[in-house]
Amino acid sequence: MLRFFLFDVDDTLYPSHSGLWDVIGERITTYMIERVGVDPRVVNELRKSYLENFGTALNGLRHDYGIDVDDYLQYVHDLPLDRYLNPDPALDAMLSRLPLQKIVFTNSDAAHSMRVMNRLGVAHHFSRVIDIRALEFTNKPDPLAYQKVLAMLNATADECIFADDALRNLRPAKAIGMTTILVNNDLSLDGVDYKVRSVLEVEEIVESLGNFKAR
Repeated sequence: MLRFFLFDVDDTLYPSHSGLWDVIGERITTYMIERVGVDPRVVNELRKSYLENFGTALNGLRHDYGIDVDDYLQYVHDLPLDRYLNPDPALDAMLSRLPLQKIVFTNSDAAHSMRVMNRLGVAHHFSRVIDIRALEFTNKPDPLAYQKVLAMLNATADECIFADDALRNLRPAKAIGMTTILVNNDLSLDGVDYKVRSVLEVEEIVESLGNFKAR
């Protein structure tokens, strides 16, 4: 029986065309060049390598350079959110109708996640933010991250739905038995249970499942 709906934040709770994640990516690249000293000629390839091997640039930089986590997170998220995001009444209404406990499961930190959710006007729907710190820097798509989430929630995988914009983050969730929803404009991607272009469409999926425990 379904009990929890796990949501990623960036490019999931808001549309990718907002441009916010693109700018965060630019900040990550700038941080690597200016704060860490990575050669600009190899920085893009290094970021790609970190994503493939560590799941995040943060954990790659921690491994290779021992960076200050607080400095990194503050730097890459130091952006005026009102330039990219607006309050989203439709999202607010949809979340209010979902009959499941809503949890954030993010590779980012709680501070950034809360800023985004407050800007969207939906923070009050989420009972918990499970972020990179709560997971002790184990991040998606490391299978251990998903096991840690289940332990924190005292849940089994079949009690959880998980929505994320990245296929690589959903595959481990599906492998252990979570119901998975890809929120992405590229619906040709395969390996998940459901695919939608907008997070607003997840309500229809929940209704079709029907097997849930009311909050």
